[in-house]
Amino acid sequence: MATKISQRILYLMATKAVDFANDSFIIILMQSGFVFNITTHKTYANVSASELGTGFGYTVKTKALTGVTVTQDDTLWQLRVTWANPQWTASGGAIGPVSGAIIIDDTVTNDPIVEYIDFGGDNTEPDGGVFTIANIKFQIETDAPG
Repeated sequence: MATKISQRILYLMATKAVDFANDSFIIILMQSGFVFNITTHKTYANVSASELGTGFGYTVKTKALTGVTVTQDDTLWQLRVTWANPQWTASGGAIGPVSGAIIIDDTVTNDPIVEYIDFGGDNTEPDGGVFTIANIKFQIETDAPG
C-alpha cells in the first residue's frame, strides 16, 4: 500500500490551516481505474466523481476517521499522524472494486485532500465481509542533520 500526499496539504500545513490533532477527517473509497494526480487533485470536488457510489454498506463521503495520534519521531526524523483502522461491512452485495482511498480534512473550507492511499490494484469485499484499511498514516520525514 503506497501513499501520496497532496501538494495542497503542505501549503495548508505551512499556513496553519490544518490541525491534525483537532480537525475532522474522513476517508473515501475510489472507483476502479482512478489515478491520483498530486498537483490537480487538491479538494474533494476534484475527485468526487470518482468516489465509489453509495450502496452495499458504503455511503459517499461519510466515514469519519477516529483515534488520531500525532507523533514526532526524533530518531527517524518523522512527523506521523495515524488513525484507527476504518471499516465498512458489505451488506446486500459487494463493496468495490476500489483502487484506493483518499483522506480529506472535513474541517477546512473546500475539503482539501490530505493524501491518497493506493491499494496497488483493485479490491472487492464480498457480501457479509468487512472491508478494512489497516495502519493508515500521514507521514513527513527529513534527513537527519549532519
